[in-house]
Amino acid sequence: MRVSALILIMLGSFGVLTSCAQTGRIPTDAPEAIKRASTRCDHEALAKYYEDAAKEMRAKVKEHRKILKSYESVTTGSGNETSILQAHCRSLIDAYEQAVKANLDMANFHRSIGGEMK
Repeated sequence: MRVSALILIMLGSFGVLTSCAQTGRIPTDAPEAIKRASTRCDHEALAKYYEDAAKEMRAKVKEHRKILKSYESVTTGSGNETSILQAHCRSLIDAYEQAVKANLDMANFHRSIGGEMK
């Protein structure tokens, strides 16, 4: 299931990226890429950059949810220490979830700008 979803994402991305292949501007330096973005393909590349960042943040959310469950099942040690670690995990989960939303908002913004260009 996970592999087929990945293949679908790759194929969808391939269609967008092949139309922009001649520019080769997938940002490695986002601030510079933002400054020089002047074409639909530039903005598509930025959108992909932010979508990839959101994907990484989703993986962090998933990872820290697993860690949180582990801390919730711990019965040894000080309850106070375990509580602090649980709070830390919850804080990281919230921060990563906010980062997912922010990155997707930025991706949508660049996709919108790119969609207005010809």
